[in-house]
Amino acid sequence: MGKLGIYVQVPFCQTKCTYCNFHTGVVASSRFAPYVEAVCREIRGHRELLRAAGVGGNGCLGEDGGRSSGAPLQRQSGAPSEKNLEVDTVYIGGGTPSLLDPAHLQNILDAIRETFREGAEGEGGSGRKSGVEPPHSKEVTLEADPETVGAEKVAAWGAAGINRVSFGLQSFSDKELAAAGRMHRRADIYRAVPILREAGIRNISFDLIAGLPYQTKESWRQSLEELKVLAPEHVSIYLLEIDEGSRLGKELLHGGGKYSAGAVPSEDDMAEFYEMAQESLGAAGYHHYEISNWAKPGYESRHNLKYWRREPYLGFGAGAHSFSGTERWANAHDAASYVSAVQNGRLPVEQHEKLTAESALEEELFLGLRQLDGIDLGRIEREYGTTLAGKFDPLELAGLVERDGTLVRLAPGKLSVSNEVFVELMR
Repeated sequence: MGKLGIYVQVPFCQTKCTYCNFHTGVVASSRFAPYVEAVCREIRGHRELLRAAGVGGNGCLGEDGGRSSGAPLQRQSGAPSEKNLEVDTVYIGGGTPSLLDPAHLQNILDAIRETFREGAEGEGGSGRKSGVEPPHSKEVTLEADPETVGAEKVAAWGAAGINRVSFGLQSFSDKELAAAGRMHRRADIYRAVPILREAGIRNISFDLIAGLPYQTKESWRQSLEELKVLAPEHVSIYLLEIDEGSRLGKELLHGGGKYSAGAVPSEDDMAEFYEMAQESLGAAGYHHYEISNWAKPGYESRHNLKYWRREPYLGFGAGAHSFSGTERWANAHDAASYVSAVQNGRLPVEQHEKLTAESALEEELFLGLRQLDGIDLGRIEREYGTTLAGKFDPLELAGLVERDGTLVRLAPGKLSVSNEVFVELMR
């Protein structure tokens, strides 16, 4: 049976970054405890809550091992029933979940342990000595901002079983950080990383954004060099997203000048920054395994790989998404509405989709191509009963993809324009 990933959404921040297009908010800390209580209630009662919300016939309910009756998908195995289930990744993201009191994080992890019973202790954390055995979760990630890190707090994270920390650094330049509305500064990064290392956190990930206001080729190169000095096990490089969902994005789209919109690098510059990261990280021994992600050998994000490989995961909290293998669904984004609904025994499912064979095949292609290993057309053709070779001929002629037998992958020089490739593929 497959192994399940669990994602917990914590939609709270200290401030709203100018580039942020996530459904997060700045709220009083008094709202943290009721939210955590609602998340724990959702975790413990998820089967009944999902059934009442009309999300059924999937293995996450433990009713049929993940195969819906008459399901059109040939390769979907979904999530196995709870009694046979192994949860091997937990990811607590946001927002800024490191704002929560360590006791809140402990409560969330305890709820997972009590609901998804496992027999062995995971690596990287001692687990809490209680009547409930710790989960067999060998990767337990917490997203954190550097300024929220303290020695006592990090020790509590380790005791709770957290063994991986993902830092939203975005830049090592104070000028860029200030323009983006970030709370931390370069000095906070250098203060926080040793605290994690001394506490025994051996798996650290850094995020950087290519395209922040005032970013130059020189400042970007400096951020990459400083990143390599601190030597995280994992690195994510994201291009600045320009859309209506963020304040900065709106300014750029409408020609405004707020939020330092006039200082945002060009798209060509962003593509060059990405290529600089490819070269720099590759030379430093990082394996480029997904469009936006690099890792030292053995430190690929096991949880995020589930998303790209279409493996089952359950999401808990406001705005959290789930995938059973045959269905996708998401909770409502508003945290207050979410808490109220769960307190009243309801799950506010905002989106719910039962996948067709066609939509599943499309996911196989564009999610598979995000991984630098590419996709095996032979496997997909067998499992979906279709022929795909001709679909890639125009892309290959245009130099956008390359083939190696039945394997198809994005051409190395086209990773920075992958969205254009995906659009052409789905025509």
